[in-house]
Amino acid sequence: MSVRIIIVVMLLIVGAGCASVPPRPADLTELGVADAAALIRAQKITSVDLTQAYLTRAAANRDLNAFITLDTTAALDAARRADAALASGAPRGALHGVPLVVKDNTHVAGLPNTAGTPALRDFVPREHAPTVKALLDAGAVILGKTNMHELAFGISGYNEAFYTAQPIGTRNPYDRARIAGGSSSGTGAAIAARLAPGGLGSDTGGSVRIPAGVTGGAGLRPTLGRYSQDGVTPISHSRDTVGPMARTVADVALLDSVIMRGKVPPPASLTGVRLGVSRGYFFADLDADTAAVVNAALDKLRAAGVTIVDVDMPQLKKLNDAASFPVALYEAYDDLKAYLARYQTGKTVEQVAAAIASKDVKGTYDGLVVPRKLPGPNGVVDAAPLYRAAMSEARPALLKHFVDTFSTYAIEALVAPTTPSVAVAQGPQASSLETFLRFIRNTDPGSNAGIPGLTIPAGLGPTTGMPVGLSLDGLRGSDERLLAIGIAIEQLLGPTPPPKR
Repeated sequence: MSVRIIIVVMLLIVGAGCASVPPRPADLTELGVADAAALIRAQKITSVDLTQAYLTRAAANRDLNAFITLDTTAALDAARRADAALASGAPRGALHGVPLVVKDNTHVAGLPNTAGTPALRDFVPREHAPTVKALLDAGAVILGKTNMHELAFGISGYNEAFYTAQPIGTRNPYDRARIAGGSSSGTGAAIAARLAPGGLGSDTGGSVRIPAGVTGGAGLRPTLGRYSQDGVTPISHSRDTVGPMARTVADVALLDSVIMRGKVPPPASLTGVRLGVSRGYFFADLDADTAAVVNAALDKLRAAGVTIVDVDMPQLKKLNDAASFPVALYEAYDDLKAYLARYQTGKTVEQVAAAIASKDVKGTYDGLVVPRKLPGPNGVVDAAPLYRAAMSEARPALLKHFVDTFSTYAIEALVAPTTPSVAVAQGPQASSLETFLRFIRNTDPGSNAGIPGLTIPAGLGPTTGMPVGLSLDGLRGSDERLLAIGIAIEQLLGPTPPPKR
């Protein structure tokens, strides 16, 4: 090979490398996870500058109540180490120097893990949860622990124990009078408000996808068991999972690849993809903004070559009702008891329950979780028989209903609104049972079946200006394919505008 050819090849390689580095924005907090990582690797920005930008923005937005612990000193120290390592030529991971946040029920060694409840205010884990360790091994910087609905038992984020400013409740950056969803409220609010580019939530019945959906972000509930649940304050071992959250599906896919120590899937070709629509269940009783945004998204998908298939799931509600509350409310006692003992918190379930501050969660623990009861037609009934029936009959039948539907209609995923409504007003009323049931309606069945679910930002409602999420539910083990389709849909729909403030 001639010297001329070698020089040309080298220039092409260098040019390709330069093209992969995004431009440095005037406001560093507008960076997503992947772009931030690329700019840090290229030494176009420092981890210290980026970390400080997020910390400054977080301090200026205390009224969002997004954080329980903002770890300013340690985060900056970690950022300095990341910059020094990069300067020395040390190996760097996919998230080198990128600041992230973690929901306050997932262990970060050396930081309190309150699970949003007063009795655990002083509990400090000695080891990272495996999901957190994976992020740190890839070079991430942890900014702090985010606020949440108390003990993860709700979707409003109205936590009466933890708030950094009045009024109470984690606030939606698109309208601070509204909820940021839950229970991963703080992670959703922090990402939307540009206090962090991404982070971790956890999902039992929708607690990653609901806050991501109503705050204009993306979030993945992975196939049950895909991630380790060690080091996470539980509700239900057979339903809980950690889930990555970010502003884009592409960034969620990057976080998933780090946790799984795998690769980010490329965008799928949408031509020929078949997506199912169950209008009788997932599209019932939508508010006007949600209906407008989702229907517009479906029109764009059809125009891009996606086949939208109407499917019938007549048993979905009945099977899900039989599997949902009986499992979560029954397992909550035993699983929390085992967690408190394993991690030497020095607390019992009864002590935790006695100190619960949020009225809705207090009522659930005192009336149902601790006495091992479930709501019945004439009061409460013993939970054990209903739990056994849910595990042996309802949940297998629910999963079969999904599998049969996918097979009958030859679909790759179900597509639906993530929530039937945009975010509602924050306050005690947001924690009502009626609001809870409405907001988990579309995310709960897939959770109980143990299948993966993804929410994609679909745009802002034409009347309220509030974000609307578009969800995909796939079959077990289809996480990477779901992410690939989600990335392609995201590219088709375009970015959701940021909050005005």
